[in-house]
Amino acid sequence: MKIKVLIADDHKIMRDGMNLLMQRLENIEVVAEAENGQDAVRLALETQPDIVLMDINMPGMNGIDATQAICQQNPHTRVIALTSHTDSKMVQEMFRAGAMAFLGKSCTNQEILTAIESVAEDRYYISEEMTSKVIEDFVVKHIPQITEVSDKLTSREKQVLKLIAEGHSTKDIAESLNLSSKTVGAHRENLMKKLNLHNIAQLTRYAIQKGLLSIHT
Repeated sequence: MKIKVLIADDHKIMRDGMNLLMQRLENIEVVAEAENGQDAVRLALETQPDIVLMDINMPGMNGIDATQAICQQNPHTRVIALTSHTDSKMVQEMFRAGAMAFLGKSCTNQEILTAIESVAEDRYYISEEMTSKVIEDFVVKHIPQITEVSDKLTSREKQVLKLIAEGHSTKDIAESLNLSSKTVGAHRENLMKKLNLHNIAQLTRYAIQKGLLSIHT
């Protein structure tokens, strides 16, 4: 099954470049293009993409607000920020909005493809140009603290949470813990319910906040 991608960027040359890159791959299909945030939100609802490549500075609704809207209306859609703005504030705002990956526009084609494959498998991704200091600062200091409920988690749930946060796929977790993929999925759903979280990105942030792992680029 192909990975469905929506490209949101106000510069046609960027959209054309991304389209050309996607066309080289058999497992990726561009289902829509948007030149502003409003169109990105509308088209995401219409086409239900797996991935949105999202610019930040766009006319009308910006990429941050569009990301938040898409993540709310399309819980299974993953957003990758692809922007020339790589300062700490922009990184923080995009991850707060629900993005699962952040890439600078100076990144390589291979990094873009790696990011798409990673978030398609529910794995968090940061490009090499982003420093660990920026990410740690965002996760630890700037996300509102989640109520402490880790004592409500079973030992198995904590194991699953740690592996999810480390970026392992459901299949990998199942093999590592000698469980079925269905059981791992059930643990993931229970974790989200207990912690009042709604996606893999939020589970990852929670695990980092609670010291289960650290982010390194």
